[in-house]
Amino acid sequence: MGRAFEYRKARKLKRWGNMARVFTRVGREIDIAVKAGGPDPDNNTRLRILIQNAKAANMPKENVERAIKRAVAKDTSDYKEVVYEGYAPHGIAIVVETATDNNTRTVANVRHAFSKYGGSLGTSGSLDFLFERRCIFKINKPGEFDADEFELEIIDHGADELFEDEDGAVNICGSFEAYGNIQKFLEEAGIEIVSGEFERVPVDTKELTDEQRADVNKILDKLDEDDDVTNVYHNIKE
Repeated sequence: MGRAFEYRKARKLKRWGNMARVFTRVGREIDIAVKAGGPDPDNNTRLRILIQNAKAANMPKENVERAIKRAVAKDTSDYKEVVYEGYAPHGIAIVVETATDNNTRTVANVRHAFSKYGGSLGTSGSLDFLFERRCIFKINKPGEFDADEFELEIIDHGADELFEDEDGAVNICGSFEAYGNIQKFLEEAGIEIVSGEFERVPVDTKELTDEQRADVNKILDKLDEDDDVTNVYHNIKE
């Protein structure tokens, strides 16, 4: 999974090249987390990780604090997480995660991205069987780090894969359900969490020619331009 994750991360970083878009995305996720679990990071595990994610994205502390304050204000927008699914040309499955305060606008934009380039938007849940939900944590190595011993410990808390990225940071992967257990273990062990995210990993992939890939990329790039879109997943073989 490591190489595929690195590819998806590279594409995400490309999308996040515009810092304003990064801050908008993280701010919306913070809004959703605060409304679901409250504004206190000590009592809201999801918010605690999102604050770490904001730090990793170089989002100023003042921006994070404003996002939390807006989330508890009565006049703030009500963002919701909505997932769309569809097929691109050549049978490629695409799952689009969004955070939106206007579902009519968002679904129209997503449908347009598919239809404009030969794809079709499907019904909710129609592609769930093609993707596995996963959690991924990125941590900085502790002072004395024994990879083998650490792997044995983290596996006991639900992780099933461990690998280092090109920056030397350690990435921990596990099932969607293991998120809370892994987070709790890392925090209790005093290990710095750089970021914590969910991924949708294709259970099977399809190999495309360069020309076919270019067809699909038209849809992916169009979706990446939409500020309501937070993540895009597909089953192209990398």
